[in-house]
Amino acid sequence: MTKTKNKGKFNQLGVLIAWVLLCIVITVMSGGKFIQPNNLMNVLSQTSFNAVLSIGMLLCLITAGIDLSVGANATFAACVAGMLVQRGSENSFLMIVLVIAAGTLVGWINGMLLTRLHLPHPFVSTLGMKNFLWGMALLVTGSQMVSGFPEGVMWLGSKRVFTALGGGIPVCFLLVIILYIIMHIFLTRTALGRSIYCVGGNPEAARLSGIHSDNVLTFCYTVSGFCAALAGLISIGRSSITNGANAIQPLDTDAIAACIIGGASFMGGKGTMLGTILGALIIGTLRNGFTLMAASSAIQNIVLGLVIILAVFIDVTRERMEAKARRLAAK
Repeated sequence: MTKTKNKGKFNQLGVLIAWVLLCIVITVMSGGKFIQPNNLMNVLSQTSFNAVLSIGMLLCLITAGIDLSVGANATFAACVAGMLVQRGSENSFLMIVLVIAAGTLVGWINGMLLTRLHLPHPFVSTLGMKNFLWGMALLVTGSQMVSGFPEGVMWLGSKRVFTALGGGIPVCFLLVIILYIIMHIFLTRTALGRSIYCVGGNPEAARLSGIHSDNVLTFCYTVSGFCAALAGLISIGRSSITNGANAIQPLDTDAIAACIIGGASFMGGKGTMLGTILGALIIGTLRNGFTLMAASSAIQNIVLGLVIILAVFIDVTRERMEAKARRLAAK
């Protein structure tokens, strides 16, 4: 156990060093624009959306699953609020409740498709759900871009506090910090949190221990849906609009990349909240750097694609080395 913890801390230190080096490189290449206080606050705001999505994605990855519908779910949940705006509603509380309920319900359905209908892999069900939600997002808003949201709905994504600090700290990033602390305690200090690691790392041991794996999996995908709904609220505040066409955007790949860069594994049983938020910061820093250097969308997609491929390669290499070490230890 001690070796595992030390290895995890070493991985997180490596990710932290990589992020610091990336910040230095972008600062130099942007002529110092990156480290301007206002821009740093923008990085935190930009990171918040992906960081919240990554919480749910991490839980799914720990169980050796995946949720490819998180980005579409966030857009769909935001479009539910847009539908109410189109119908003349100005009730912020009702909008927020329905957004959270819609996203969470989608996550629960993803979990039920996996555990009750016994679909072969969440890749299949969540990919199908992504396309379904794309259509639903367009349907509920009549394929129209919606604006004019009430202040209460936009508050989470637009509000900043301590405005003397480079334009202010985004409230959405403060929410990210709170959520990550809560989820870290949950994963490391509770029986359910440890069960999530057990289900992903050793399903047979989980079964023999009396852990109801189906309930654990349903819980993880439901949380993923809840986080997607929160991300949808953040997106409304950041952009002031909602557009159902965005549901097809590869927002889930950024969340996957953040988790894998942070030390999670497609094989399951691994991943930490600290590593994940560092991974999200790396993705957010890259995207901000592209904007500062006016990089074309083609270059952005190429670089981010290579980052994801590199993250997966590191994950596979790490798994092979650990498997080799286990075989040698068994001899």
